[in-house]
Amino acid sequence: MNEKAEHFYEELEKAVETDQLVLPTLPEVALKIREAVESDNSSAQQIAETLTQDASLSARLIQVANSPLYRSRNPIDDLQMAVTRLGIRMVKDLVISLAMKQIFQATSDVLDEHFRSTWNTAVEVAAISRMMASAVPGLNPEQALLAGLIHNIGALPILVMAEDDDDLFNDSDALGEMIILLQGRVGELILKHWNFPEPMIEVVQEAHNFSYEHDGDANFVDLVQTSLLQGGHVPASHEPEDWGSVPAFAKLGMDTEVNVIEIEENQEIIENTKQTLMI
Repeated sequence: MNEKAEHFYEELEKAVETDQLVLPTLPEVALKIREAVESDNSSAQQIAETLTQDASLSARLIQVANSPLYRSRNPIDDLQMAVTRLGIRMVKDLVISLAMKQIFQATSDVLDEHFRSTWNTAVEVAAISRMMASAVPGLNPEQALLAGLIHNIGALPILVMAEDDDDLFNDSDALGEMIILLQGRVGELILKHWNFPEPMIEVVQEAHNFSYEHDGDANFVDLVQTSLLQGGHVPASHEPEDWGSVPAFAKLGMDTEVNVIEIEENQEIIENTKQTLMI
């Protein structure tokens, strides 16, 4: 890592420690749902009652339950029915995913443009990851969705800090490079602050490390990396010349010559997922 990036990270870390820069936080209801589900003794009724504390999230969850991704024969208009139909553990991941949109709210018009671009990338990567996970044993599609959404969460504090540095903020190439270099470390700070599990922390740490290797079966890092590459979300300066050298493709058993996004059936699933996240 170059000296300027290291210095910038040290300044960011210091700003966090002295409360000059506040790390993004998950909405309270999303945290309560996560705690309730992890306790293993919550009913659909209790989860639904907790959700009613956030009218926006409640409405969006019902919309998601009725979306093309999960639609059943009978429309759902009741929160408890939505929780029962989707399942408590799935609801936990979906609620956190839906709450993520609230985190990408900027405090200025200039930041808003950058945040929106970052969110759009997250949604695209999440949608591709979810689609691919459905064909990979052992990888839950809703957790894959969440992995895609959080992979670039570290960019947000970097953008907030960079806004005070005119030279950096107004140089899109330099800013993009700074984000690529640091978002993994900053994302790790955020996810540890949120008490996220290690597999998700590993996603933010390794998303752009295309030489990343690991033992065992394919994991969420593999999904996110292939989604980034196939979705065209890696700057040319950081894209591997030969995708065949990226271990993630082999782990997933994917042919680097085939772009799964271009398959019509997959396109429909990806678009439906994106629309669901944009609700």
